[in-house]
Amino acid sequence: MFKIPKTHPRYESLMKREKLVAGIEAGITSKQGLIAHGRGEAFDYLIGERTLNSAKRATEAAATLLLTAKKPVISVNGNVAALATKEVIELSELINAPLEVNIFYRTEERAMKIKEHLGKQGAANVLGDKADARIPGIEHARAKVDKDGIYSADVVLAPLEDGDRCEALVKMGKKVITIDLNPLSRTTRHATVSIVDDIGRAMKNLISIVKEKKKGKGKENLLEDYDNKENLKEVIKEMMKRLKEEEL
Repeated sequence: MFKIPKTHPRYESLMKREKLVAGIEAGITSKQGLIAHGRGEAFDYLIGERTLNSAKRATEAAATLLLTAKKPVISVNGNVAALATKEVIELSELINAPLEVNIFYRTEERAMKIKEHLGKQGAANVLGDKADARIPGIEHARAKVDKDGIYSADVVLAPLEDGDRCEALVKMGKKVITIDLNPLSRTTRHATVSIVDDIGRAMKNLISIVKEKKKGKGKENLLEDYDNKENLKEVIKEMMKRLKEEEL
């Protein structure tokens, strides 16, 4: 990995890029994943590379949803494995949810490499190599899921998700939580709870809130008052407000 000085003004952003490149070299991340990440970076610039208040509300709602779920599952693709391995493992332990490898550009070899990568980092319960069920309405390989994982889950945390699969999961009756920097994407618009934030910031915030709620110190159930569409409108408002106030 290229050595980047911490004093560099783009240190965090450049480190994420290096992690993705390392993921490609390790056979975990797809080349197409770089394009998806670059698109997300552009939106991160627009929101000021910070967690918006709207994202905080969505994260609170997501934490409540995960803690009240009967069978939560965390979906892991190549970019998630490269950028947030430790975080997804920690969260899976906190909420007793298995990780399931699920990738768009699927090969059994890459799915196994991601599973092995997660295992080496300490993940105890990783699904996805079996893929013995299919999500209805999807023709490509990402329809393949584990019957004991995503297929039978009631709540799915799917960071950096594809729009068609998110929509299909919701049609199956599942609650879907996404992390996506694009507030206009199909994924974001179809999800039950959409956290418009960088995956690193979002996962750390989600873990922190889950811990607080488990201690009984977090806010009360926000799901009754939470409206994902209205919250996405707030994202746009916050984004526009920042752009109008930004001095060039």
